[in-house]
Amino acid sequence: MDAKAPKFQVGDTVVVKVYGTVGKITAVRQLEGGYFYVVNDREGLLAEQSLARLEEYDGILYKKEEVNIELKFFIGDIVKVKGYGGVLFKIVGFRTEIWRYAEDAWEDVIYEMVSIPKGEWLEADEEELLLIADAGQADSFVSRYQFFYPMKSSPLYQLVTSDLKTQEKIDRLLDMYNDYALLLNLFGDEAYRAMLEAVKMQIQVLSAHGGPD
Repeated sequence: MDAKAPKFQVGDTVVVKVYGTVGKITAVRQLEGGYFYVVNDREGLLAEQSLARLEEYDGILYKKEEVNIELKFFIGDIVKVKGYGGVLFKIVGFRTEIWRYAEDAWEDVIYEMVSIPKGEWLEADEEELLLIADAGQADSFVSRYQFFYPMKSSPLYQLVTSDLKTQEKIDRLLDMYNDYALLLNLFGDEAYRAMLEAVKMQIQVLSAHGGPD
């Protein structure tokens, strides 16, 4: 064998000695007069001395298992949870739990979320969740949700529950409407369109009362 030829070739089955894991050479690189290898298309290069042919290796081999888990929900999604009525939650994280026994095996995905608008923490598995709005629609949906279930800190809530006369409330709502219309025109964010609709509906409600207070 040519002394300058690589010890391993693409397709060779090797053991990564430091881990005791088995893989296949998927690429060979020559750098600074030496050969380095990519195993199983993983990032990083391994030197020849860190590898051994499977048939020549006399250390302990560790079986490596690859687990593919399909997620039904993602960070930012708005969901309902069984047993919590009409309360909405926003997913802020998730974790996986892998269970292995002699005669059984399964994987669980636990979702971490906070309630809207109180921010109370909750964990639940995917069988308990119902998708209400995906992450891309979440901001717009929450804007509409806060109109029907407004937070006390919301400017809209504070205005419509204030002691102002009906016409004064309508005048301020019109100013608010113009502000949101300008923001929508400048930034095109659908959340502003949702707030325009919310303000418009409140103006209609107040106008239906008719006449001064």
